[in-house]
Amino acid sequence: MDLDEIADRLYGLDVSDFIAAREAEARAAKQAGRGDLARQVAALRKPTVAAWAVNQLSRGHPDELAELLELGEELRAAWAAQDADALAELTARRARLSQRLVRLAPSSGAEVEQTLDAATVDADAADQVRQGRLARPLSYSGFAPAPAPRSRPARKPSEEEARARADREAKEQAEATAAYEEWREALAQAVQERDERAVKVATLEKKLAKARKKLAEADQRAEVARREEAHARARLKR
Repeated sequence: MDLDEIADRLYGLDVSDFIAAREAEARAAKQAGRGDLARQVAALRKPTVAAWAVNQLSRGHPDELAELLELGEELRAAWAAQDADALAELTARRARLSQRLVRLAPSSGAEVEQTLDAATVDADAADQVRQGRLARPLSYSGFAPAPAPRSRPARKPSEEEARARADREAKEQAEATAAYEEWREALAQAVQERDERAVKVATLEKKLAKARKKLAEADQRAEVARREEAHARARLKR
C-alpha cells in the first residue's frame, strides 16, 4: 500500500464519496503503523467538480484523451518551429477534440475546457491530466497556440467581425457564468459537508454529556455502597 495507489483509488471516486474514503484510507494506514502515509493521505485535497470531471475522462476515455495530449505535443513542436500552416491545422483539430472530450465529461464547464487546453500547451499539465489526480482545474498563461499576427493599420471592423466579437464576448460571459455556477456548487457542497459534521459533533457531544451524567450517577452509587459496606463491616466486628 503506497500513496500513489491510494490516490488513484480516491481520485477515481465520485466527489461525494471522497472525504469518507480518504478518512477510511488514512485510518487504515495509521492502524497499520504507517503514520507518515496516514498524514499524506489525510492531506489529499478533495477535487472540485471540474477537476473530478477531467479525472473521470482519464479513466473512462483514455484513448480520446491520449489523442488530444499527443496533438498537444505536435502543437508545441509547431510553435517551436513557428510553422503557421501546421499551427492553424492543429489548433482547429484541438478545438474539435477538446469539444468532444468536454461532451464526454460527466460534468462540463469552462474550467474543464480550460484544463484540457492547458494540457495541450504545457507538458507538465499534460502529465497531471494523464494521471487523473487533479484536485483543482488547470490554466495556462504562457505562449499562445498560434504565431502573433503582424501589426497592421487600425481599421473599422466589418459587420461580420463585429458580430464575431459580440459572439466571443457572449461566449466569455457564458463561460464566466458557468465558472461562477461551478464554484457556487462547490461552496454549497463545502457548506453542506461542514453542516453535516457540525450535526455529528453536536450528536456526539450530547451522547458524551449523557455518558458523563451516567458516570457521575454510578460514582455516587458506588460511594454510597462503599460507605454502607464499611458500616456493615464495622458492625460485623462488634
